[in-house]
Amino acid sequence: MLAEEILNQPEARELNAAVPGAITEGSLALGELTLWIDPSRIVEACRHLKSVQKYVRLSSITAVDWHPAAPRFEVVYHLQSIERNERLRLKCRLDDGVEIDSVTGVWRGADWYERETFDMFGIRFRGNATLKRILLPEDWEGHPLRKDFPVHGYKYSYQNE
Repeated sequence: MLAEEILNQPEARELNAAVPGAITEGSLALGELTLWIDPSRIVEACRHLKSVQKYVRLSSITAVDWHPAAPRFEVVYHLQSIERNERLRLKCRLDDGVEIDSVTGVWRGADWYERETFDMFGIRFRGNATLKRILLPEDWEGHPLRKDFPVHGYKYSYQNE
């Protein structure tokens, strides 16, 4: 059950009413609201937030690796309502190897952010038609922002390039 402090926030209250069970928990710190969303409901929640609550701008998608804790990853979405000049952070917890649905059907610009998150963390976004490396070479092995990636990277020979 969500804390009363979270349910008193209009964004959380409206989202909880429109997409029951999507919010698993929340926090309010320094005036910033963060909602943890059930990963299976992320597209539904984002669609509601964009169309009804006017969070029309997706500023970024990234991830956090909590290795060795489980679940290992948090996928983080930063949204903005330009009309109301408000920001909202969504987070989804994922185990290693678990895919999450792509939000490119809600915000076309999510494609770049999802590709970057895949490239750096190895998190797969189900339904992203162009999910491939965007920052690193196609033949790169590993995902450099994972905590188990070697601190000094892998040794590569670039003599033939």
